[in-house]
Amino acid sequence: MPSRQNSDELIFFVNGKKVIEKNADPEVNLLQYLRKVHILSWHSNRCCLGVRLTGTKYACGGGGCGACTVMVSRYNTKTKKIHHYPVTACLVPICSLHGAAITTVEGVGSIRTRIHPVQERLAKCHGTQCGFCSPGMVMSIYTLLRNHPEPTPEQITEALGGNLCRCTGYRPIVESGKTFCVGSTVCQVKGTGKCCMDQEEKSSVDRQEELCTKLYDEDEFKPLDPSQEPIFPPELIRMAEDPNKRRLTFQGERTSWLAPVSLKDLLQLKASFPEAPLVMGNTTVGPNIKFGDKFYPVFLFPLGLQELYFVNTTDDGVTIGAGYSLAQLSDALQFIVSEQPKERTKTFRALLNHLRTLAGAQIRNMATLGGHVVSRPHYSDLNPILAAGNATINLISKEGKRQLPLNGAFLEQSPDTNLEPEEIVLSVYIPYSTQWHFVTGLRQAQRQENASAIVNAGMSVKFEDGTNTIKDFQMFYGNVASTVVSAKHTCRQLLGRQWDDQMLSDACRLVLDEIHIPPAAKGGMVEYKRTLIISLLFKFYLKVRQGLNKMDSQKFPDIPETYMSALEDFPIETPQGIQMFQCVDPNQPLQDPIGHPIMHQSAIKHATGEAVFVDDMPPVDQELFLAVVTSTRAHAKIISIDTSEALAFPGVVDVITAEDVPGENNHQGEILYAKNEVICVGQIVCTVAADTYAHAKEAAKQVRIAYEDIEPRIITIKQALEHNSFLSVERKIEQGNVEEAFKHVDQIIEGEIHVEGQEHFYMETQTVLAIPKEEDKEMVLYLGTQFPTHVQEYVAAALNVPRSRIACYMRRAGGAFGGKVTKPALLGAISAVAANKTGRPIRFILERGDDMLITAGRHPLLGKYKVGFMNNGVIKAADVEYYINGGCTPDESELVMEFIVLKSENAYNIPNFRCRGRPCKTNLPSNTAFRGFGFPQATVVVESYITAVAAQCNLLPEEVKEINMYKKASKTAYNQKFNPELLRRCWKDCLEKSSFYARKEAAAEFNKKNYWKKRGLAVVPMKFTIGLPIAYYHQAAALVHIYMDGSVLLTHGGCELGQGLHTKMIQVASRELNIPQSKIHLSETSTITVPNALFTAGSMGADVNGRAVQNACQILMSRLQPIIKKNPKGKWEEWVAKAFEESISLSATGYYKGYQTNMDWEKEEGEPYPYFVYGASCAEVEVDCLTGAHKLLRTDIFMDAAFSLNPALDIGQVEGAFVQGMGFYTIEELKYSPEGVLYSRGPDDYKIPTVTEIPEEFYVTLVHSRNPIAIYSSKGLGEAGMFMGCSVFFAIYDAIAAARRERGLTKTFTLSSPATPELIRMTCVDQFTDMIPRDDPSTFTPWSIHVS
Repeated sequence: MPSRQNSDELIFFVNGKKVIEKNADPEVNLLQYLRKVHILSWHSNRCCLGVRLTGTKYACGGGGCGACTVMVSRYNTKTKKIHHYPVTACLVPICSLHGAAITTVEGVGSIRTRIHPVQERLAKCHGTQCGFCSPGMVMSIYTLLRNHPEPTPEQITEALGGNLCRCTGYRPIVESGKTFCVGSTVCQVKGTGKCCMDQEEKSSVDRQEELCTKLYDEDEFKPLDPSQEPIFPPELIRMAEDPNKRRLTFQGERTSWLAPVSLKDLLQLKASFPEAPLVMGNTTVGPNIKFGDKFYPVFLFPLGLQELYFVNTTDDGVTIGAGYSLAQLSDALQFIVSEQPKERTKTFRALLNHLRTLAGAQIRNMATLGGHVVSRPHYSDLNPILAAGNATINLISKEGKRQLPLNGAFLEQSPDTNLEPEEIVLSVYIPYSTQWHFVTGLRQAQRQENASAIVNAGMSVKFEDGTNTIKDFQMFYGNVASTVVSAKHTCRQLLGRQWDDQMLSDACRLVLDEIHIPPAAKGGMVEYKRTLIISLLFKFYLKVRQGLNKMDSQKFPDIPETYMSALEDFPIETPQGIQMFQCVDPNQPLQDPIGHPIMHQSAIKHATGEAVFVDDMPPVDQELFLAVVTSTRAHAKIISIDTSEALAFPGVVDVITAEDVPGENNHQGEILYAKNEVICVGQIVCTVAADTYAHAKEAAKQVRIAYEDIEPRIITIKQALEHNSFLSVERKIEQGNVEEAFKHVDQIIEGEIHVEGQEHFYMETQTVLAIPKEEDKEMVLYLGTQFPTHVQEYVAAALNVPRSRIACYMRRAGGAFGGKVTKPALLGAISAVAANKTGRPIRFILERGDDMLITAGRHPLLGKYKVGFMNNGVIKAADVEYYINGGCTPDESELVMEFIVLKSENAYNIPNFRCRGRPCKTNLPSNTAFRGFGFPQATVVVESYITAVAAQCNLLPEEVKEINMYKKASKTAYNQKFNPELLRRCWKDCLEKSSFYARKEAAAEFNKKNYWKKRGLAVVPMKFTIGLPIAYYHQAAALVHIYMDGSVLLTHGGCELGQGLHTKMIQVASRELNIPQSKIHLSETSTITVPNALFTAGSMGADVNGRAVQNACQILMSRLQPIIKKNPKGKWEEWVAKAFEESISLSATGYYKGYQTNMDWEKEEGEPYPYFVYGASCAEVEVDCLTGAHKLLRTDIFMDAAFSLNPALDIGQVEGAFVQGMGFYTIEELKYSPEGVLYSRGPDDYKIPTVTEIPEEFYVTLVHSRNPIAIYSSKGLGEAGMFMGCSVFFAIYDAIAAARRERGLTKTFTLSSPATPELIRMTCVDQFTDMIPRDDPSTFTPWSIHVS
C-alpha cells in the first residue's frame, strides 16, 4: 500500500479557481470538501485564501434529493468538446475530480458580483420559500441551459426530476425555468391572452371585482447570454491532451485511490487488487459505504478510459461501452431509434422508456451502464429488459476477453455467472429485435419518477414467422426476491402455445406458482407484488396482441377498444395553470407594498446560496461534533452502557449520558437522555463528541448497550386500546341528542378509517450550534426552530441556570412544517449539555436517517364513525371517535387531539353530533406538530362518511355535501358563532369555475370507454380555524429601531421558516412608517431582543407579529408626528435627525395582547378560535386499475384569503401545502416493523411528491373578502391548503368506485389513507387480484405493520 507521502496532487477547478489538494482522501466527498475546506486559488505559484462554499447543501447524503447538485464539466479528448452534467456532490469522491471543473451555485452568480438570470428568475417567479433546496434547483436548470440555451418545457421538467422541494409545490420553480423556453408566456394554458378561468357567460357567480393573475413582471428579467458564461479552464484541456499521462494515486488515512491511465493499466491493477471496486459514478459503492457500513481499502477509478466509451453498430445489433453514463446511454439509444426501422429497436425503446424515469437527472449522469449491469440490483429497471432483449456482456481481464449472456442465470446470481475477481465489464451488446419478436419493459413504483420500482419486468416473446405460435418466451421480474428472477419454467411450458386468452390464464397461474414471495418477505406489499406480477404480464399480453394485429389485422384480431388505454403509461406533462388574486386598489399609494406580490426578502440570497443556515456558519474555535447513539429496542431496561471503545477512538473527546445533565433530564415529560430504560426505538441513549463528525459517528458505533426487554411493547393504536394506554384524558363535544336521533333515521352506517402518519421531510435536518461562554454559565445557541423560547426553557432546565443566561438565535430554517416547534428544544438541550460538559462549542447536525427516526412526525389516526341519515341524504346524527398514536411522551398530542375534536365537523351542520378523542401512549418516538395540526387526518374521516352516505343514497358525494353544509349564520358544535357565507361562496365558485359537472360527465364517458383506466373527480369544502383555544398563546412583541440615517432595524418574535413572515413584517412596517421597504432591515429572531415569544405556528405568524410590528411603528410615528407637523414637506431622514436632536426616542417595543380565545371542556363550549378560513378544492385523477398508479390531471383551489398581504407568498403557501397534503394522502408511507423499528429513513424509502406528481393543470384563486379582526383584513393561510390535498384522495376514491361498479362490486367500500398504488390496486378488485395466493395472517409475522 502506498504511503501518504507518495500521494499525487489532485488538481481540479472550482468556480474557475484552480485547486491543488496535496492530501486528497478517497473517503471525502465533494459535498464535505466544498462545505468544510477553504478553496485555494493558485496564481503564479502564489496561494490566495478562498472561502468555504456552503451554498451546496446537505439534505439526505444519498443522492436522493438534489440539494447538493453541482455542475461537473469535463473535456472529451475524442470529440474535443466540453461535457457539462449535473451531479449530487454527496456521492462524488473528490479523488474522482482530477481534471474536472466544478461549478457550484456561488460560481453561477452572487449578490456581490452579478446575479445569473437563472437565479434572478427563480427568485422573482417566487420559486423559493425556505430556500434550502434553491441552490440545487438553480444548478439543475443552469446545467441544462449550458447544454440547451433554449430548452423545451419537457427538458425543464426532466432536469428538475431529481430535485426535491418540500415548500413550493414546484409550480413556480418550473415556471421560472419555462421563462427560458422559446415563446414562453405567463399563461401557458391557451396562448390566447384570455383567461381560461373566465366563464362569465356560463357562470352565475357575480364578478364582484377584477382579479389579477400577474405575480411577476417578465420585462424585469435579464436576458440569458450564453456567451457570458465562464470558459472551461484551458489548463484542463492541456492536462487531458497530455500524451504523457500516468497513473494517479491518492492515499487517504485508510484507503487508496488508483486512477489507471489505460485499459491495460486498469487490468493490471484489477489483477493486483481483485477485491477493489471500480468506481465511476459511485452510485452503488457510495451508498454501500454510507448506509451499509462497507469498507474498501482500495478503489479503482477508470473514468475517461476511451476503451470504455464507444458505440459500435453492426447489422445484428449495437455494442455500447461500459463507461457510458445512463444519460449518455439514453442519448445513444435515441440516436439509434431515430436511424433504425421501428421493428428493430423494440429493446432500445423499452430501455428508453425506463431511462426517462430512472432516478433523477443527476444520478443518470453519474451511474454507468457497466456498473448498473454488473451490480445486478434486485430492483434494476434495465437489466430485466436487457435480458429479455438477449443482451450479452463483454468482459475483459489480463487473461483475455470472454462473453457472458445477460440472462436469467446471470441476474439470479448463479455462481457460474459471476465475474472473476480480476475481470471488468468492457461493453454490453444489445441485438436488434426482429419483426416477430416483441420486447417490453414494465414497472410500477411509489411515484412515477425517481423511485425504485415496487415490481418491474422485462418480457419478450418470439413467434414462428407469420403466426402467433410462441417460439421463445422470456420473463424477468425485479424486486420480487433478493435478485432479479427469471420465470423460466413458466416460459418453457408455454412454448408452442397460441398467444390467446387461454395461454394468458395458464401463464398467470404458472408464474404465480413459480415466483413465490414469502408472506413475511422484506419490503412487504406481498399480495400487491403478486398481483403486479400477473397484471404486468397482462399488459404485455395486450401489447403483443396489439402488435400482432398491426402486422396482420386479418389473422390477428385487435384487443377490445376498452382495453386500449391499459397499454399507455401516464405521460409526464409540464405543469401549467393560473393564479388569481385581488388587485390592489389603484388609489393605494405606490410606495405602500401591502397587497402586492412582493418577492421573498431572502429569495435572491436563497438562489445564490448566500442565505446562511446554521450549518453554513463558519467553524467556531475548538468546536466538536456530536453523534447520537439511539435505542434499538422499543421498550427495555438498560442493563449497561459500555463507552470504553468509543472513548478510545481517535478524535473522541467525551461521551455524554443522562448522568452528565446538571439539571432536569426529564422536563415536562420529555426526556433528554434515556436513563435506566428506553421507551422507543430511536430514543437517544448517549452522544459522542469528537473533533470531526466522521470520528464521532464511527465512535458512536463502538458504544455497547445491553438491554432486557420489558413488556408490554405497544406499537399500534389497537395495542394501546387493548392495554388502556393513553397520554391524556378524553376530550368530547356534543350537541343535540345523538342516541335519540339514531332511532328516527332511515339508515345507519358504521365504519372505521385508518390514517397513517407523515414525515415532515423539511430539507434542512435538525441543526444546532451550541457555544458555551466563559462567564456566568452563559450559553448561546444558533438553531433552526419555530420556538426559540421553548429551546431557551429546556436548555435552562437542563443546565439548571436561569433562562436569562441562555441566548437563542434563529435566522431562518430550511423548512419546518411543525417539526421544529418542540423537537429543537430537546436537541438544543442535548447539545447544551454536551457543550457544558466538554467546555467546547458543539455542532449537532442530524443525518436524515437519524432525523426521521428520532423526531417522528404527524400523528397516525384511527377514526370510528356511526352515522344516521335519511334516504334523501340528510344526515341527522353522527357519533365519531378518534384515537391518535402519540408515541412515548406527551409532546403536543393532547393539544392535537383537542384540535381534532373541535374541528371534527368540518363544513357540515349535523344537528345531533358527538365527537370524542384520546391520544394513545405507545412505544414509538413521540409524534408532534405538523401542518394542519390534526385537521388533515380527522377530516378524511368526515369526508369518508359523507361519501359513504352518498353511496347508500345513490347520490353524488357533492350533492350530500351540499345538502348538509352550513348554509346560514350558525353555531358550531362547540357553540361558537360564525357565518358560512364565504364557505358557500368558495364551494359555489369551485363547482362552477372548475366546470365540475361537465367534467364529471366527461369522466363518466371516459370510464365507459376504458375498462382498465378510470377517471374520478371530487370536490371538498373546508372550514378551517386559525390560532389556538388558549388566549395567551396569541401574544406577540416587536422591537423597532430607527437609526440616525433613517434606516430601520425591525425585530419581532416570529420565525422565518420559508413562509415569508419577515417579508410581510417589512411590508407592514413600510406601510406604517410610510417609507420604502429598502430602508427596513430584518435580520434574525432571538430571545435577546424579543423575550418570551411564542411559537410561529397555527397560521397566525403574520397575524400576531404583524399587530406587534404595527403597534411599535405607530408608537414611533406618534412620537414623530409633532416634527412632521412642523415640517410636512420634509424628508424622512430630516424628521429622524430632528427627533434625535429633540431627544425623542427612536426605539419602540410593540406589543399585541392577542386574540381572546377560550374553551371550556367541562361545558364543551367556547370560542376557541378567532376566525375561520374557508375553501374548496376540486381534483381530477386518472387511475390505472392494473397497477394502482394514478395521475393528477387538474386541481382547482378556491381559498378565502380575505385581503392577502402578499398574494405571491400566500399562493405559494396554498400550493405548497396542497402538494404536501396530496403527498400525505397518496404516496407518503411510513413503514414500521412489528417491533417498532422505523424502516423509512430517507428519500429512498420515503417518497414525497416530485415535479411529476403535481397537477398537469393547477389553478389557484384567492377569494377576496373582509376579516376585520386581523391586520389589514388578512387571513393566515399557512396550513389551510394541506387539507385541500384530500380532494385528490377522494377523486381516487371516485375512480376506484367507477371500476368497482363496472365489476359488479359493492358500492360502499373503505379507503384508508394514504391511497398508495398498493391500496388503489388491491381495492380495484378483478380477476387478477382473485387469482393470487393468500396467506393466513396467523401463520406469519409481517415485515411491516400499520401503526394507526
